[in-house]
Amino acid sequence: MCIVFVTTTHPKYPVIVIDNRDEFILRPTSRPHWYKHPVTGEEVLSSRDLHRPEMGTWMGITKSGLLAVLTNYREPFNDAEHPIEGRKSRGAMPTAWLGEPPELSMVKSVEDFVSDGGVKGVGGFSMVCAKLKKKSEGFAVISNRAGNIQDVPIVKPDHIKGWGLTNTAFERSETWPKVGTGVKGFENVIEAHAANEEASEQELVDELFKHLDTDTLHGHCDRTLEENIDELKNSIFIPAIGDERHRVETKEAQAKGRQGWPTEEELQKDIAINGDAAFHQGFDMGMYGTQRQTIVLVDHDGNVTYIERALYDATGHEIPRGEGDLTFKFKINGWEE
Repeated sequence: MCIVFVTTTHPKYPVIVIDNRDEFILRPTSRPHWYKHPVTGEEVLSSRDLHRPEMGTWMGITKSGLLAVLTNYREPFNDAEHPIEGRKSRGAMPTAWLGEPPELSMVKSVEDFVSDGGVKGVGGFSMVCAKLKKKSEGFAVISNRAGNIQDVPIVKPDHIKGWGLTNTAFERSETWPKVGTGVKGFENVIEAHAANEEASEQELVDELFKHLDTDTLHGHCDRTLEENIDELKNSIFIPAIGDERHRVETKEAQAKGRQGWPTEEELQKDIAINGDAAFHQGFDMGMYGTQRQTIVLVDHDGNVTYIERALYDATGHEIPRGEGDLTFKFKINGWEE
């Protein structure tokens, strides 16, 4: 039940993107790091999913300003044309977008991306995409239901308010309370910071993380993910939820002691699941909840601040707020072009 909020209305930051990744807390995942795109060699900054052989991601950005943020789409169980688990990894979709030629227009890249069944055979997803430049073309929202450019909503850079996306179609997102009320709270944070000329970037970051921590899920933490599906539409932040089996699995993992995350060298080695036969294997071990939080700020000179907050370590121990933060700063190549 991931959620992303986007705005282009802040006077100091023409792009602000914030995201909660909701996932099984024990799902093997790296920390954000720079690495070369497997096809183009472009420098990519993201965390990576280590459960599938593609080692894809849910969110990433390149040195040339390509940005992608993924949310899963809950498909009906009986829809054969749009399977819940596709042969292609959802996490491979952001990686594919981040490999688009930076010199092409966003619309041309979207057109190429969805043509010839490029997003078919993927489990349900929606993905916020952009090519961040001073002369912005806005954001595209690609889904596995897109067959051509006409199926892809484009949010223009002069959009007058913030907007959000979660685990449903873009045009229906605001029917989910977590998006409808979440956008209002997001806008309040942006407006309050913009109105205070002395407010620092750190103050903005702190308030955005507070917004991502908005928890309205009360009294349901002993229920499974499936039992909580309707309730999860209401809360921006998801505390750890699960039944007795999931609690036992988490305690068994925690008994191994606190552990860090894989190093860059370890990421290059084969992971446990490999080969096409693994495409259908999901991950449902341990408790489920908001696992990572990310904030991206881009100023008028193309300077990027990218912050990821880990809320649990690799064996499921909760990390105090701020102690799991990693911050990256860089300037977008070709920002003025």
